[in-house]
Amino acid sequence: MRPGQHNALTDVTGLRVGHAALDGPGALSGTTVVLAPPGGAVGGVDVRGSAPGTRETDLLDPGATVQRLHAILLTGGSAYGLAAAGGVVARLEAAGAGFEVPGGVVPIVPGAVLFDLGRGGDFAARPDAALGAAAYDDASDGPVRQGAVGAGTGAVAGGLKGGVGTASVVLDGGATVAALVVLNAVGSALDPATGVPLALRLGLPGEFPEITVDETARAVLREPRRPPEPGTATTLVVVATDVELDKAGCRRLATMGHDGLARAVSPVHTIMDGDVVFGLSTAARPAAGPPEIFALQAAAADVVSRATVHAVLAAESVGGWRGYRDVVGSSALSTRPARSPSGSSPVITSRYT
Repeated sequence: MRPGQHNALTDVTGLRVGHAALDGPGALSGTTVVLAPPGGAVGGVDVRGSAPGTRETDLLDPGATVQRLHAILLTGGSAYGLAAAGGVVARLEAAGAGFEVPGGVVPIVPGAVLFDLGRGGDFAARPDAALGAAAYDDASDGPVRQGAVGAGTGAVAGGLKGGVGTASVVLDGGATVAALVVLNAVGSALDPATGVPLALRLGLPGEFPEITVDETARAVLREPRRPPEPGTATTLVVVATDVELDKAGCRRLATMGHDGLARAVSPVHTIMDGDVVFGLSTAARPAAGPPEIFALQAAAADVVSRATVHAVLAAESVGGWRGYRDVVGSSALSTRPARSPSGSSPVITSRYT
């Protein structure tokens, strides 16, 4: 197996990702949009956290009439942030994308929110329709920016800065599976004994640096945190493939994504979190048999775990929240040659920009 061209969600042909963040004093929140290809994508969802904030997830039930969605909204601002969907819907309508009804189209934009209210100091600084439109306008099929961007702008995980991470894999048969994670959890993505990301071991050859955390940094990472309050976290995930799946298959893909999240964050799916995973199929490749679907589902869990590590490593200190790299120091993250399993050639270059 190898990563896709960008090691990102956009390696699933047809998907585009855009970010937008609030600007100004006291603002630390943003929105991320995943746009489906023309004609939409098949979708499913699995909500595991106890404090979710969602939009139009019922439409993703296998028994619901609508079969295709046109975008996924991931946003900060807690329930207020759902207003950002209005801007995405307006842009899609203007483009003629949506579920056809008499007189026009209705864009289908399921979404989910995370809690970041007041993280920058201003409780009222939260995403709106204009920010959703800005994220739509930013969308591209190229490399995906990671760290404190888009919905990850105000994200926090385990007392450190959280943010956006992404990863992909191309399976032996040519199918692509990829994930985008917005890490904003009560739990930590770090091994408390070593200070190393829990899912670092799941990286592809050369994907992650060797990490050695000294005792001084480990002591900082173990410092007591303020007790969390209900509904003040939530990690959001999109996991996608180009293999044809129905809505039930997409829901299973989302379920496997939660398995990947559980490997990378501890604890997860708590009373404090509203963790949501969306599963997408662009159906660009024909449906596969059970052995191929088995491999695809296993890969879905792995790409979510790997994307979570990228979120940790990409997170920069901002708004008084410390990023992991700043705590452990640059010397702890040694660079090693990125090589293929045979050791012959580079396969991955990680970028946190």
